[in-house]
Amino acid sequence: MIAAEDTRRTRKLLSYYDIHTSLTSYNEHNHKQKWSYLLGMLQKGKDIALVSDAGLPGISDPGEALVQEVAAEGFTVIPVPGPSAALSALVVSGLPTGTFVFEGFLPATRKAKQQKLESLAGDRRTLIFYESPHRLRETLGEMYRQLGDRRIAVARELTKKFEEVLRGSTGEIVKFFAQSEPKGEFTIIVEGAGKEQEGQKDIWDVSLAEHVSQLVSQGIHRKEAIKKVSRLRGVPKREVYDEVIRGKEN
Repeated sequence: MIAAEDTRRTRKLLSYYDIHTSLTSYNEHNHKQKWSYLLGMLQKGKDIALVSDAGLPGISDPGEALVQEVAAEGFTVIPVPGPSAALSALVVSGLPTGTFVFEGFLPATRKAKQQKLESLAGDRRTLIFYESPHRLRETLGEMYRQLGDRRIAVARELTKKFEEVLRGSTGEIVKFFAQSEPKGEFTIIVEGAGKEQEGQKDIWDVSLAEHVSQLVSQGIHRKEAIKKVSRLRGVPKREVYDEVIRGKEN
């Protein structure tokens, strides 16, 4: 059996190769309802192929949950490597590939997106994100505000007909898309943080009080600086506040 994200698109591929295997839909709208059905097929001795519309099944799609369920039941899961936008974009980005982190899609709400990017501001690994065309401009703008003007690569429609890769600084890419309508599915590769860029110690190398002091020196009110450090470092605001007070007393 073949479990496909979009049976209409997959059926075209099967027809082209004259494949007549039974087809069923499995996507973000019905995946929870389909778990028991697919597990039942496996228990009957069936083999199931999981197919996505594009990219590698299980990466930022409901295939992840299906693999977890199937593996938990003791069934064998066999990967069939295919195109992955995240790794394809990384290797053509021109940015460091030695260490990187895949973050997938950022939160949809602006506040949550800001907080997530703030938490990644001190990460020295190359950052990988997915984004849809209608949210690309907003996301690039937040990256510029929260991460600064770093080297960046924006790739769209990788391994497909209209593949395109844009490289430059965050500011340059923001200006480009202010004048050009985003089309297609995007992968964004962002340079990791570096001491040579910031001209100061990385946030993970300084105390909580020193981190607050850095933000205050940039014109941020102390109360807001404490809240920001709390979010970035993942520690309670009270702990940050107490360390700031102890630093003043000393």
